[in-house]
Amino acid sequence: MADKYEIPFVNACIRGMGRRFGLSTRNAYLYLKRFKGIDFLIEFYSTLHLQSIDDTVDDLVLICKKNGGALV
Repeated sequence: MADKYEIPFVNACIRGMGRRFGLSTRNAYLYLKRFKGIDFLIEFYSTLHLQSIDDTVDDLVLICKKNGGALV
């Protein structure tokens, strides 16, 4: 992680995902980890951090669904 804001950004996205689906932060993290959402956030941080957390959570929903996740 090259940018000092990358970890806080990933954390904010995990919390945003938890708020949207009524999950604890831990369960949101585990879901994102299992269905490749964390990998997506890290790989595309340079683009994702320029959009809102809500837009990033929308993207995470699509990525996780594509990888077998079932939250909708």
